[in-house]
Amino acid sequence: MFGAFGLWRAKPQILKKVATKFSKETYLYWYELMQLIRQFELMAEEKYKMEGKIRGFFHAYVGQEAIAAGCMTATKSDDPFITAYRDHGLALAKGVSADSCMAELYGKATGAAKGKGGSMHFFGVDVKFFGGHGIVGAQIGTGAGLAFAEKYKGTDNVCLTFFGDGAARQGMLHETFNLAMLWRLPVVFICENNNYAMGTSVERTSNVVDIYKLADAYEMPADSIDGMSAEAVHDGVARAVKRARQGDGPTLLEIKTYRYKGHSISDPQKYRTKEEVEEYKQKDPIGMVLNTILTKKYASQEEIDAINKRVSDTVTASVKFAEESPWPDDSEVLKDVYVDKEYPFIVD
Repeated sequence: MFGAFGLWRAKPQILKKVATKFSKETYLYWYELMQLIRQFELMAEEKYKMEGKIRGFFHAYVGQEAIAAGCMTATKSDDPFITAYRDHGLALAKGVSADSCMAELYGKATGAAKGKGGSMHFFGVDVKFFGGHGIVGAQIGTGAGLAFAEKYKGTDNVCLTFFGDGAARQGMLHETFNLAMLWRLPVVFICENNNYAMGTSVERTSNVVDIYKLADAYEMPADSIDGMSAEAVHDGVARAVKRARQGDGPTLLEIKTYRYKGHSISDPQKYRTKEEVEEYKQKDPIGMVLNTILTKKYASQEEIDAINKRVSDTVTASVKFAEESPWPDDSEVLKDVYVDKEYPFIVD
């Protein structure tokens, strides 16, 4: 199987050792994917802040790329993903094209949601990516619904349902956990804990600072994972996915990560120090993967440069595609809105 970037996509491996089990192809796939996410986000930020060509809300995935990488190699292409509004990275990982992602940020008709959703509402049904949701925590219940659909249809697909540490305070989470365990749904709940819900730390919002412990109330298996390590993410997700495929139900994974950018593009980030950010940048997940590649001689510097150029060309082309794409036609404004034609007050 080939990934979206011309590199072989590794099949899931359920082994205990980390640093030695992953192949050259896996590391190169991770590096190229993570670089695509990073460079796409940086380019989009430039088009937003410096040129004003992107507007509205914008939440970057910079720093969290190892989660997308590890989740991709621990799952199969038919496994649905659903997430919240920090969705660009996961959309790209799942196979939504850079062209359609950038066009969506520009609000163009060729965007992933026809230019109607913007940054928070990327969508790719053909690649099993179901958003992109702006309402905090709402996607948690929808993720369980996707898992229920897979179980109902008799597939062995597993839904990965992503949410942030802030969404862990929502009632939707508890209602969903209860039903997911009761019905043994094939779902992996993934809390991308990047330390801050908007501008408020976990410690200021909850007595339970280890979010994975929330699963205890429902006797749900849970784990805490280093989200700056693609290897650790792969291992943790692979274990949880294996359980779900076997019919053993859901798992909660708290994946501890860090966003290098603000909550949104307008965030002044006064709630954390520059020293803290720099400390986490020493653990940059892309740098860690690159170091392994070079140390193990999986690729030469020339080959790395070629990957970087391929990524740069893809991102540059996505901007050109977005800028040359048309705006949505006015007739689109009432399309893609649910309408029950039998409802008595609907008038054609």
